Amino acid sequence: MSLSPSRYDLVTLIQRYGSRFPERTSVVERMVDFVLRDPRCAERENEIGHLTGSAWIVSVDRRKALLLHHRKLGRWIQPGGHADGELDLFGVALKEAVEESGLSQIRSISREIFDIDIHEIPAWKDVPPHLHFDVRFLFETDDAQPLVVNEESHGLAWVDLDALASYTDEESVLRMGRLTRSE
Repeated sequence: MSLSPSRYDLVTLIQRYGSRFPERTSVVERMVDFVLRDPRCAERENEIGHLTGSAWIVSVDRRKALLLHHRKLGRWIQPGGHADGELDLFGVALKEAVEESGLSQIRSISREIFDIDIHEIPAWKDVPPHLHFDVRFLFETDDAQPLVVNEESHGLAWVDLDALASYTDEESVLRMGRLTRSE
């Protein structure tokens, strides 16, 4: 398959992430392989799995992160969602951040990938278990802004990075907390 400019840009972005985090080589290679081999990698209907874009939103002082209690998954995670055919995962992450938090002012820290993760999503209704190939970007905002819970979550919370483990045992969320502290 020849690469479209947007698919090439995404692969390049993932590879740059891999060069910054060589300890994540296996997940980087797996994600690149998926994007290169599966022409439907960004389609929600792809039952193997599909790309998602997420926003790791931190307070301006970098002491807190915004988590939502996901309605379907029943766990605290970062805002994010399905690519639905879009390969600009930064744009997906930003759109989902606004929709899922109600925040009106979110600033991008970088258009480089902050984190990636591949995780299984359990079966739900008529959707079989599948993989999310999640690409995460770093954003910041004033944590005094009002939050608006939408239908995809039970709640939103600013969580002190030192208290993340009391909200979740999701390694990828804990990893993003560690990355935030090390910046």
